[in-house]
Amino acid sequence: MDRYLSLIQELRKVCPGLELRENELMSRHTTFRIGGPARLMALPVTEEEAEAAVCCARGLGVAPFYMGNGSDLLVADRGYDGFILKAVSGLNSLRAEGNTIAAGSGVLLSRLASFAMEQGLSGLEFAHGIPGSLGGAVTMDAGAYEGDMSMVVREVRCLTEEGERETVSGRDLDFSYRHSAFSDERRFILGATLELKSGDSAAIKALMDDLWNRRRHKQPLDVPSAGSTFKRPKGYFAAALIDECKLKGVKMGGAQVSTKHAGFLINAGGATCDDVLRLAEFVRETVRRETGVELELEVRTLGV
Repeated sequence: MDRYLSLIQELRKVCPGLELRENELMSRHTTFRIGGPARLMALPVTEEEAEAAVCCARGLGVAPFYMGNGSDLLVADRGYDGFILKAVSGLNSLRAEGNTIAAGSGVLLSRLASFAMEQGLSGLEFAHGIPGSLGGAVTMDAGAYEGDMSMVVREVRCLTEEGERETVSGRDLDFSYRHSAFSDERRFILGATLELKSGDSAAIKALMDDLWNRRRHKQPLDVPSAGSTFKRPKGYFAAALIDECKLKGVKMGGAQVSTKHAGFLINAGGATCDDVLRLAEFVRETVRRETGVELELEVRTLGV
């Protein structure tokens, strides 16, 4: 029997409430709006459902791919012949205690930042406009405007590769630019405790509004993309290098270098994964040839 059919049967037996979707189009689950069908997707609502999904998959020799809001993900046009565990629709608990917030990995950063503001807690203003989930943000040490997750994460609760629960201190997460100890994707993040500072809710909201307005005016937020396509090269800014090479507006198929922000490759209409990858490679080759700087993709790929 197909191991995915076996996995479905096992999950329905041990965890009947877990939502499972077969051949789910990934274009519905990525901010790029690109991607073919995934063989199987599970959307756990509780930590117990997530634990059951990981344990059952491992028991059948299936390695799950963990995803959050799909805001930094580019999926192949042919899809992904594997098992995806997505944390966004569930795992969304939020609790404040003193200067800390305990949150589930599926909580969107926009909601998390607003919750912190309502509690009079400062430190997450930078996260307000980032379209990802907490789990994804911790995994890639998401950041903006001089702030990032490494500055606020006290500890992370996760499932090990074998499905056992574990708590990891923020000091042991090996945070660096767009990287953490979870970047190898072997552990599934259940939630995190964030340590913030007391502040004035009105002042926090004013800063969040200011950062949002800056994003809105500088970034192409009205079209599908995965945010900044390339990592920031040491000593440079990717967007400035791409702009210097006069690549704004360049198109390949439905993919385009944004005319608003050169660091964004956008889905200008009907873009395929192949369109984006060809355009990204053209940009990398051009920047390398004209400036000598090597650009590295920040966007993760799946099934490519």
